Amino acid sequence: MFKGVSLLSKLRSRIGEQSSLKSSVRWFQIQSSSDLDLHSQLKELIPEQQERLKKLKSEHGKVQLGNITVDMVLGGMRGMTGLLWETSLLDPDEGIRFRGLSIPECQKLLPAAKPEGEPLPEGLLWLLLTGKVPSKEQVDALSKELRSRASVPDYAFKAIDALPVTAHPMTQFATGVMALQVQSEFQKAYEKGIHKSKYWEPTYEDSLNLIARVPLVAAYVYRRIFKDGKFIPLDDSLDYGGNFSHMLGFDSPKMQELMRLYVTIHSDHEGGNVSAHTGHLVASALSDPYLSFAAALNGLAGPLHGLANQEVLLWIKSVVDERGEDITTEQLKEYVWETLKSGKVVPGFGHGVLRKTDPRYTCQREFALKHLPDDPLFQLVSKLYEVVPPILTELGKVKNPWPNVDAHSGVLLNHFGLTEARYFTVLFGVSRSIGIGSQLIWDRALGLALERPKSVTMDWLEDYCKKAVSA
Repeated sequence: MFKGVSLLSKLRSRIGEQSSLKSSVRWFQIQSSSDLDLHSQLKELIPEQQERLKKLKSEHGKVQLGNITVDMVLGGMRGMTGLLWETSLLDPDEGIRFRGLSIPECQKLLPAAKPEGEPLPEGLLWLLLTGKVPSKEQVDALSKELRSRASVPDYAFKAIDALPVTAHPMTQFATGVMALQVQSEFQKAYEKGIHKSKYWEPTYEDSLNLIARVPLVAAYVYRRIFKDGKFIPLDDSLDYGGNFSHMLGFDSPKMQELMRLYVTIHSDHEGGNVSAHTGHLVASALSDPYLSFAAALNGLAGPLHGLANQEVLLWIKSVVDERGEDITTEQLKEYVWETLKSGKVVPGFGHGVLRKTDPRYTCQREFALKHLPDDPLFQLVSKLYEVVPPILTELGKVKNPWPNVDAHSGVLLNHFGLTEARYFTVLFGVSRSIGIGSQLIWDRALGLALERPKSVTMDWLEDYCKKAVSA
């Protein structure tokens, strides 16, 4: 077992004042460097959590979690509680918490590549899977393991090469992920008749292999489209985020730090968003992690989900093209009103759940203030932060007028030379492999059921509502 000290003493004092958070972090622990094997830690944790789930179901299975309204049915199931997602929880006011930890707390507690640096994504992966903050030694061991798994067969690259180079980067990325499925350990084990209590083990192998390999596939897509196909191999001395930056062709220490931050904050956002829900839904049919994640990527590629980050940078650049970098606050207000009155939206503002500024936006803003305070596009983003929320509030048509994660990421990437906005969603996809892969392991460990909600027709709704009114 672990030899550790309580994490609670290291968290900010306000955590102790929040009873809800106390319960969510009750099995946190700073890890001992003597136990470096992630798989063995999971193997110890799983029986306890299986029993916890059984108890929850037997003792509270009939407890109601709320009422379902017609608005929820017609409005994309917004506000409807219907999924178990262990790795993160999204609060409308506080934002995302990874196993109970906020983004600032993750930045403070998770190991970094250098002192006062951004958290290593490998540390977040360990946290999501175990609920425990790893030591630097454990993160280094996991980083080494992921590098050892980062081998992509030639046929995956050939599958991508079969597509026109003009195909959208997400199309090429998803194709590469589908090609990796040929090596699925879960599929092989299932065909051999593995017992369902062991499903999590080949799922673990597939998920870690997937997480390790998607940066290579993503970098190949980028270099194929934008850099004449000159592929850069993995550097065995670098961590996950640093290596991804390197393989893309960016070796600046600041860009590597940005990639560590980017991958960490984009990794997971509870289970209701399109990509996470899609991955969970497809996997509930016992589709392996490659099939499930490829499906998730296709959801992520939608304009209302992951594609939004490229739309933000393109819109900001359109502001500069039409009004110049030195646009005043009053001129920017006019431009925003013109955009809205033309029937378009200002991309990067609003969120389906959040009701305050997205903490993922805030930490990116802090990064920019530290590393690129004089960047013209960053200064424009800062002006938008002042201008857009009051205008959206005045319109009265949005529940959340505040900036989300997409409002900032493109400007940071653009500053360090990654200017190809069409590619940005691929970065999001690489990040999301960590969150979806972690939850898929727990889906199989907990034996979660095939997802099968009930659907109805408008006739059924009309009849039901008429009866409800007359009752």
